[in-house]
Amino acid sequence: MTSAINSSQKNKFAFQISPLQGRIRSDHNVDRSISILKLWIDSVKDAYHSLYSEFDEDASSYPGEVGLAHWTDERFSHMMSLRDNALNYARENWADYILANADVFLTNPNTLTYLISKNRTLVAPMLYSEGLYSNFWHGMTEDYYYLRTDEYKPILEKENVSCYSVPMIHSCVLVDLRRSESDFLTYRSDKIENYDGPHDDIIVFALSAKKNNINLYICNEDHFGYITVPLEQEDDKSYDLEHLRNIKMDILNSGQSLYVNDLLKEYTDLPRKDTMMFDNIFMINLKRRPDRRKRMNQCFDELGLKVQTVDAVDGKALNETFLQTLRFMPDFKDPYHKRPMKLGEIGCFLSHYHVWEEIVQRGYQSTLVLEDDIRFEGFFKSKVHSVMNEVLKILNWDLVYFGRKRLQEKDEPWIEGARYLVEAGYSYWTLGYALSLRGAKKLLEAEPLTKLVPVDEYLPILFDKHPHQNWKGYYPKRDLVALSAAPLLLYPTHYTGEKGYVSDTEDSIIIPEAIIAKEDL
Repeated sequence: MTSAINSSQKNKFAFQISPLQGRIRSDHNVDRSISILKLWIDSVKDAYHSLYSEFDEDASSYPGEVGLAHWTDERFSHMMSLRDNALNYARENWADYILANADVFLTNPNTLTYLISKNRTLVAPMLYSEGLYSNFWHGMTEDYYYLRTDEYKPILEKENVSCYSVPMIHSCVLVDLRRSESDFLTYRSDKIENYDGPHDDIIVFALSAKKNNINLYICNEDHFGYITVPLEQEDDKSYDLEHLRNIKMDILNSGQSLYVNDLLKEYTDLPRKDTMMFDNIFMINLKRRPDRRKRMNQCFDELGLKVQTVDAVDGKALNETFLQTLRFMPDFKDPYHKRPMKLGEIGCFLSHYHVWEEIVQRGYQSTLVLEDDIRFEGFFKSKVHSVMNEVLKILNWDLVYFGRKRLQEKDEPWIEGARYLVEAGYSYWTLGYALSLRGAKKLLEAEPLTKLVPVDEYLPILFDKHPHQNWKGYYPKRDLVALSAAPLLLYPTHYTGEKGYVSDTEDSIIIPEAIIAKEDL
């Protein structure tokens, strides 16, 4: 879609006449794009000064095409023509600006105003995707193809925020048509004298700017939205949907909500839920954290995960009478803070403990245990299947970390014959882990409530990788077989010190010394 903006009509806002003109062209679809566009146009047409659309519902492929992601020369030529026609349409209608975009998701309603304020001939908002893909290049080879540079990643990761001059911007670009130099911009190679570049619309456009000394700017000063990763030639529509799901998960991981206009709900389709290869999936959540529960349930909806929510034991609700029923490891001091356990850590341990009890009571052979402050990696379900297919070939396993904080620098040996599994070393966090029935029994049989430590210290003790030898002495049987996914499949939503970071363990009260002292009597 392209939007033409005529700032000379701004005075007409008083009469509720929009300065925006929209132009939409859609063809060669294998989905319901045109039906959605027609419905949307009918609902918003009064908000535009004019809204032009042209649809071809018959064409679905190009001659010689071997897949929906196969870009033939004819397809490139067609795209060049469409984009150039849109550019000329805006010029002929005396538009001041044209915003040309396709296959992007703008989530910031101030994007257009922001781009205009930059006062550049060509400017684009930096858009996120999975991995390192975005809508700009920082380098270009001598034959005009993509070149990765050291400067690319710092821009993408916002180590510094600004507007940067780059050799390529694409997919969502604002052109200031008031500037005379914009007349030389084109998407058609036959309009560029002595053109010697590839037959590619975005490269042609970038080179038309370069040959006329027009700088292209990418701005990362705000969060503007997302762009999908281009498909490989052999990919099908289902893979494109997975990329889209990854973007939706990234939005949920960041704490934002997904909103679907009522008008378009009939076009949404969530996957059928299952527990993957597990007998059950548990999610531990405090009742007083409904925001986390809501976000996690939205994640499960998008991923198609059938999950049992477990009401966590709230450390703040534990009284001294209950604490007297527990016994704590007298030698324990937090390795970093040098303090005894906190009530939140006790509640966290008991929450996991109750899950282990249910696993044994119900005889679940394999289970996935999740906490509520986790971020899912892209293609989560398919990666879980890859990891667990390797795990299930290993008869001797008890626990597999999906998310953790590795605390030792030395190498963790790979499991023989595996591509995604290593032997777990000393680790923090219990973000998510797969647990076998045998593993759950071992965790209970060690009687941890008689020498209690935080759960992420307990696990490494049981698989005999804890560096504190005196702590391990309280647990003479340390034969838990612990593995880890490599790379990890889960990460925290926030790290310590980041905006939005909240810890229900750290932000709680240290247990009274008198309760610990009684263990020495």
